[in-house]
Amino acid sequence: MPGSQPESSPAPGSQPESFESSPAPGSQPESPGRSPAHGSPESSPSAGSPGSPGRSPAPRPDDASARVSLFAPAPGAAPVGRMLLAQTLFEVRLLLRNGEQLLLTAAIPVVLLWLLTAAPVFDTGDYQRVDFLVPGVLALCVMSTAFTSLAIATGYERRYGALKRLAVSPLPRWTLLLAKALTVLVVEAFQVVLVGGLGLALGWRPSGSPLAVAVLLIAGTLAFAGLGLLMAGTLRAEATLAAANLVYLLLLVLGGVVIPLSGFPSGLQTVLELTPTGALADGLRSVLADGAGLPWGSVAVLAAWALAGLAAAARWFRWE
Repeated sequence: MPGSQPESSPAPGSQPESFESSPAPGSQPESPGRSPAHGSPESSPSAGSPGSPGRSPAPRPDDASARVSLFAPAPGAAPVGRMLLAQTLFEVRLLLRNGEQLLLTAAIPVVLLWLLTAAPVFDTGDYQRVDFLVPGVLALCVMSTAFTSLAIATGYERRYGALKRLAVSPLPRWTLLLAKALTVLVVEAFQVVLVGGLGLALGWRPSGSPLAVAVLLIAGTLAFAGLGLLMAGTLRAEATLAAANLVYLLLLVLGGVVIPLSGFPSGLQTVLELTPTGALADGLRSVLADGAGLPWGSVAVLAAWALAGLAAAARWFRWE
């Protein structure tokens, strides 16, 4: 067409079209057999990418392992020993924060020992007054801690729903009960040091085997703890408070703690010797004052109370 540029002729100064253009000055010539489609290594698709030819995608991690890896450490219940230790320490701190419980477990036995040693209120028979009173007050310490304090505190924990929440936690129920018993042993160790120190200051000179004393204290603790947990797990908190204090006062007078059982009628004396307080006080007195060996009769009575109380608590304890 006149005046139009022929399509076949290139424009002046333009590069003629060709399938292989010459490289620009200073540029690296492409190696033979290398297609521009592959490009440089930096521009090549990464290994395992969806678009790379001849390569399969990288395998995806298993869904279960991916979910587990989100938690570090893996979720689950702690070992039973660790849970028991943590719960025991918590129970000890809880008891130390309660001033009323400390008054019951520490102040009352010490004041009672000092007053009854100084004032000859009753006849102690063949024993020196302090030799008779220290074993009885130690039995009172076990009763006040393992029975009265444990029953009242557990009863109100049950009323406020604390036990109900713990019952649905990974903490086994028997571990909670054992932690409470271990807490009682910790407090009793403090009581033994306190009462024993005051007794030594008042002229008490103990005899007998410390191992026999430890066996009696542990057996008495288990006996009273079983009864306290049974009461706390079956009665209302208010009823537990009243009943625990009533039993405390009755056994204080009738359990051979401060009044010799020989002063009671023979028939009643036989019954009182079978109570946990009577068996524990007489057993401790025979070891610490008389220097006797382990009193198996007292141990048998305490073991029977412990088995009966703990079995009944495990059977009928209600968590709410």
